[in-house]
Amino acid sequence: MTDHDGPAPAGGAAARSDAWFEELFTAHAGAVHRYFLRRAPRDDVDDLAADVLATAWRRRADVPDGHELPWLYRTAGFVLANHRRKGRPIPVEELPDDVDGEYAADPVDLVVADAQVTEALAALSARDRHVLMLHAWEGLDGEELAAALGIGRGGAAAALSRARARLRAAWDERVSA
Repeated sequence: MTDHDGPAPAGGAAARSDAWFEELFTAHAGAVHRYFLRRAPRDDVDDLAADVLATAWRRRADVPDGHELPWLYRTAGFVLANHRRKGRPIPVEELPDDVDGEYAADPVDLVVADAQVTEALAALSARDRHVLMLHAWEGLDGEELAAALGIGRGGAAAALSRARARLRAAWDERVSA
């Protein structure tokens, strides 16, 4: 992409050119792709990830320095919500094929494959699952989690605490049954 593909970035984002985007892409494209692998139909993952990265390019002046990944996750949440409104079912139990071993070391695959964990997560609200996934699976905490959720740090900590408590209760219910 070149600077003529959209409006020029304003203010301090003037330096956000092709090189800035290449660095953003190199650092975070894999994380955005994995985000969708865990949440969307396999056939749509590449397109959804591309939509997020294209949005980052178009809105590069809005991407906060030091919080690029949370901004991408928040944008990914919006992209996924729009995609889901199209009415396509999302196969939660499907995991990506690991032909080249790219995801073999990802503990998320092991957790999602565990039926009890999947059942406990399914018992939670979509909001609680989202908070837990951003924290545990995407590695966001504190300010990053707050930025991704679009709320203050205290609100993010409270949401995480409540989601953990609900997951613990759902887990206890399944393992004691």
